[in-house]
Amino acid sequence: MKTYKLTAFEANGEKILDEAFQAGNDDEAKGMGEKLLSEKGLSEKTHRCTSPAGKLILFHR
Repeated sequence: MKTYKLTAFEANGEKILDEAFQAGNDDEAKGMGEKLLSEKGLSEKTHRCTSPAGKLILFHR
C-alpha cells in the first residue's frame, strides 16, 4: 500500500482539507479521493490528489 495525499482549497487559497490515505495503486487512489471529496461535499472545490512520487492523480480547479 502507498500513501496518497488529498488536499482541497477555498477560492482564496485557504486549505480546507489535508488528508493522507492508503491505496494499492493510482487508479484505486483516484477513486478513493473522489469518494472522500464527495462524502465531505468538496467535489466542486479546488482539489488535488498526489501519489508518493509526486504524480498528480486527481485535480479540479
